[in-house]
Amino acid sequence: MLNPSSARIDPIKKSGSSLDVTISEDVKNEVASRDILVLKMARNGTLFATITTSEMTIWQTKPTAVVAHVRRSQLSLNSYGPNKDLLIRPDNQIFVVQTTQGYFITYSLASDPLGRVYRPTFVHSHYSHSRQRGGSGGSFMVGAGEAGGVREYSIRFRMVIKVDAGIVKALALDDELVVSTEKPAAVQCIRWTPDSKGSQTSTQLLSKMGWIHKEKKTRTGLTTTEMVYDRPMNLSTWVTSDGRAYAVQKVNELENDGSTNMFKGYCFHIPASPEENAVKVAINARFSLVAVGQVNGIISIYNARDYAGNIPLSHAVKPPSSMTGKLAFVTWSPDGYALFAGYEKGWALWSVYGKLGAHSFWAERDLIKRNQGEGYLDGVRDGCWIGGGQDLLLIKYKGDGRLWALEMAKSAITGCYNSANVSRAVLQTNEKLLIYRGYELADLTTLVQENSILWNHVTMPPVYLIDNWPVKSVVISPDGRYVAIAGKRGLAHYSVNSGRWKTFVNEKMEQDFHVRGGMCWYHHILIAAVECDGFYEIRLYSRETDLDNSLLLHIETLPAPVVLVTLVGFDSLLAYTLDNILYHYVITPTKGTVKLVQVGQLTFHGIIRSPSRVRGLSWILPEEQIREGDPAKDVTVASVLFLVDGKLALLQPGSGEDGEVKYEMRVLEKNVEYYCLMRDQPLQFVGQPGTPISQTPAQMVSAGNGNFEGGLRDSLWVFDGKDLKAWIDVQEVMRSARGESRELPMLVKVGVDFYPMSILLSKGIILGIESELVQRRDIQFSYFKFSTRTQLFIHHFLRFLLANGNSEAALQLAAHFESLAYFPHALEVLLHDVLDEEADSIPDPSEAVLPDVVRFLTNFRQYLDIIVQCTRKTEVASWRHLFSVVGSPQVLFEESLARGNLKTAGGYLLILHTMEQLSSSSKDMVRLLAIAVAQGDWDLCKELARFLVALDDTGKTLKEALELVELRSPAEDMEKSFMFESARLMPPPISQARKAGGNIGGDGASTDGGSEGTVGEWGGSSSVSEQGASGDEIPHGHRVGSSEESDGVRNLGVGDKFNDQEDLLR
Repeated sequence: MLNPSSARIDPIKKSGSSLDVTISEDVKNEVASRDILVLKMARNGTLFATITTSEMTIWQTKPTAVVAHVRRSQLSLNSYGPNKDLLIRPDNQIFVVQTTQGYFITYSLASDPLGRVYRPTFVHSHYSHSRQRGGSGGSFMVGAGEAGGVREYSIRFRMVIKVDAGIVKALALDDELVVSTEKPAAVQCIRWTPDSKGSQTSTQLLSKMGWIHKEKKTRTGLTTTEMVYDRPMNLSTWVTSDGRAYAVQKVNELENDGSTNMFKGYCFHIPASPEENAVKVAINARFSLVAVGQVNGIISIYNARDYAGNIPLSHAVKPPSSMTGKLAFVTWSPDGYALFAGYEKGWALWSVYGKLGAHSFWAERDLIKRNQGEGYLDGVRDGCWIGGGQDLLLIKYKGDGRLWALEMAKSAITGCYNSANVSRAVLQTNEKLLIYRGYELADLTTLVQENSILWNHVTMPPVYLIDNWPVKSVVISPDGRYVAIAGKRGLAHYSVNSGRWKTFVNEKMEQDFHVRGGMCWYHHILIAAVECDGFYEIRLYSRETDLDNSLLLHIETLPAPVVLVTLVGFDSLLAYTLDNILYHYVITPTKGTVKLVQVGQLTFHGIIRSPSRVRGLSWILPEEQIREGDPAKDVTVASVLFLVDGKLALLQPGSGEDGEVKYEMRVLEKNVEYYCLMRDQPLQFVGQPGTPISQTPAQMVSAGNGNFEGGLRDSLWVFDGKDLKAWIDVQEVMRSARGESRELPMLVKVGVDFYPMSILLSKGIILGIESELVQRRDIQFSYFKFSTRTQLFIHHFLRFLLANGNSEAALQLAAHFESLAYFPHALEVLLHDVLDEEADSIPDPSEAVLPDVVRFLTNFRQYLDIIVQCTRKTEVASWRHLFSVVGSPQVLFEESLARGNLKTAGGYLLILHTMEQLSSSSKDMVRLLAIAVAQGDWDLCKELARFLVALDDTGKTLKEALELVELRSPAEDMEKSFMFESARLMPPPISQARKAGGNIGGDGASTDGGSEGTVGEWGGSSSVSEQGASGDEIPHGHRVGSSEESDGVRNLGVGDKFNDQEDLLR
């Protein structure tokens, strides 16, 4: 937390001012309040400012320190009113305080580039991410981004501006101050300096703006209550008092045809009820989105497609609680990937297209009140992002004199979008990297939720962060061995195996360039797109040499800035530039070095309207071109995937009338946060049967061969903020995009309740994270932590194929995952999901999927175990529908005995007793107990005994059963149990069974194979079969079955435990 009242510079007093005045009681009470009202961040991120009712404090971001402070005099407060709002001119030179009585008090801020203040000495500091620097004030510790020290600033009073019409809302722009007035309702522009004609103000009434909707009943009272401006989009958003939202642009002199119109705009949010009235807005230039916060707390997100009013609704996000209170503010992160909303009673954070990330609404209120430093959990009034989105500063809604800094962990995709960052999960914080290492671990180890095992915590080099914080780009190599980071200037790279960082030894070389356009790894070679002294280059650095410009492997100069670079295939590099040209290079090893050889280029003029909005890029080559084609011809036959804003577009080449290559564009999916083309990640397929560690694209294509023998290696995945979706075969997508019907193939939808970060294709799981608030009564603070989540996706694809009648493809796909330890569990989930859906509303036989699923399961040796496990985790009401398709449980019991699956047979006994009369399967009980005794399976005997005790707590049933299998001498006077009156069939002697080679039972089935499955504790929640995963080994989020089992099953598990054979015989 930051405390603005802990350090203060004395305010500068204007000469001639007098403090000998009389102050009203209301003003005295307001002056006494030290609660922070407003928090604003300067556009360049170096400064932020706060105000109370009587003070303004200006802070430097790094190092975090107060650099200027103004306390208004009592005369000023009485004359102009207490502070209400704060504005900062984008160049940080003018700060404007709005008062409650309709005044603007302006201050000018000047700085000395060489002047420094605050030379502290930390004697007992244990801060590990810093280094010592000498100075006149002694040695002190320097942290990330603190190399420049605390700069010297001087603040001076400038002027007071009176707005007679009353101030509703104001906006500070580069050239002017835009003010919404109340009486009359108008928008007034006040220039910072007079124009060439000497004019400094201009005004237009809202009633004269024809594009603003006006109703008779509200015509006199309509005002503009909220205004925001986004410089990259050159777009403003206004909210009027009737709850409508408008996209507004100022009319320049060239557009003005002589009319008096100052603004042009379009209404895009029309509330259907007062609850939907707009109150707060925020603009996301990175994704062309506008967030509109409503009275009911819901935030509607609109897509600004153009400046002609085409702004449709994209989606809406709802807070996780209905008790949110008033919406205080909404703000997008600087990279555009996150949306934060502050409410009266909490706050929430979503991804760009609506996946909930974290919130504070479920916090325990009594602990918040007990812990004095937890106020930020109970509602926030205002906030701003610092450090490029790594931290969020917050102020308490109910009033407090403190600031809270909420640290964020974000994906490496947000700063550097390429295939390696998509396929391998890397999280970035202020000074650390968290690298997921479950790709190389055993299947079951990947599924544990212990973060210390799955995540490698890497501290970024302090010597680099001191001058270059914040880190803007992080990239990992496809094999996960290397990581590179880039901040304000220079770069550094890290070896995961050795644990060593490499930074520039020569600081001047580091400060001469900055990464612009991203980075990627080719084996041990780092490829970086940089800008240096106005030139745009692609540089190749070797991990095996020091970071030194004299040791560069290759430099490729380009005429325009690079938007992004990415590897495709085995040795190809694509570089897309701001002049809308895509360059294709082949990475060519030569003697002692590596070079880039350009083999082609494509221009997309007229196709991609704004190159700077391109976030991701891949291309797809025809199979014959991959196998035998000339790389120089790739650009003429390649289909290109572009991720522009949130739209995934496919460009396919074709021949025009003049013989030139022309591209046809098709938007495949909207609201895409990221996509993953699996053919771009060959190392993802390690562990699949018959797949080498490294494959060329030609080998991958031949392995796939257009069918499912290659598994999902040619699939295309997208995440839309709600679900993961996938096309199984991207080649089919391309054919459909060209076809006459223009109907794209259906997507496989995989629902997730966490944020998915990576797809572990060879393991059949989705990796993700979720945030969790930890509150404990034994400590005086709360904290957030992230949990690792995994979820199976295999059953979703199998069900999709089976539902579409493609059982052969399902079998081919299943073959790629059959070796996984938890594959039987995936089949069980498949059966459970289909049964749960069709048992409630039985579909038409022609549309039923359950029969196809059951036929599919019979192809696997765990078939009988899967049926019994799924049954026992499903409500009893669904059993009859299941066995109407599967067959009689009596038949399955006999089949289990025939295969020697004794414990599986025991599971079917439970089902028989639940579905039929109590004594109808008594013969089967004796048979099973006899075979278990014959084979010495005492664990099963204990389970059977526990089951019998649960049926009859007097013990008579158990004693009689033991007598029938010759484990106990019968008592002559013992009362016979009703259960075995018709079941007195003596089992074969043990010696005879062994002579017969283990053929025991009425059907003569061999038991040499032993028991293949387990049903766990009888009557309780059973575990997965021994061929599958145990309950602790299945992916998190996939506990199958109802949380409440039927009484007919649950009540069978009570009774005493038998510890060994002696206990059983006793």
